Amino acid sequence: MSQSLLGEIVTLTFMAFATGMDAFSVSLGIGMQKIRLRRIALIGLIFGIFHIAMPSFGIILGFFISTKVGHWTTLLGGALLVVIGVHMLLSAFNHEAKTTFKPTGIALLALAFIVSIDSFSVGLGIGLSGTKILIALILFGTVSTFLTWLGMIIGAKVHGFLGAYSEILGGSILFGFGLNILFG
Repeated sequence: MSQSLLGEIVTLTFMAFATGMDAFSVSLGIGMQKIRLRRIALIGLIFGIFHIAMPSFGIILGFFISTKVGHWTTLLGGALLVVIGVHMLLSAFNHEAKTTFKPTGIALLALAFIVSIDSFSVGLGIGLSGTKILIALILFGTVSTFLTWLGMIIGAKVHGFLGAYSEILGGSILFGFGLNILFG
């Protein structure tokens, strides 16, 4: 393996970790709910697929989409995370109605989209830089899947220690991450 290829792989790995950290943060909050290992595996895989698809779309559509459109979708994603976080916080304090955010179906796909939206803009840059696209996409998907699994497993362990307060913490994490997207 040549020195330049190795350097490129190291750089892409760091980029993959940077874009996958949002999946880790969000999965910490989701993992604090009682979720089976099979569901954790599925959520991680879906997050990973979206972290492959979004940069792919960024690469393909990079020449046709203005930066303002990307900014608006990022703001929408941040707002949705704030809403989900507020919902979890309110349901933690409302002892009568125990409905929490369930990462299934359309909600799971929307969350995976929100979490991977930043990798879309990274895909724009990758497409213009002449980087090894296939290696980048594989690294993005693999790292985000791993970080999602890790976050959910850590979240489940913290849930055992925090009990009823874990939903408050999980909602706070989602709320804070949404605010960070909106204002950070």
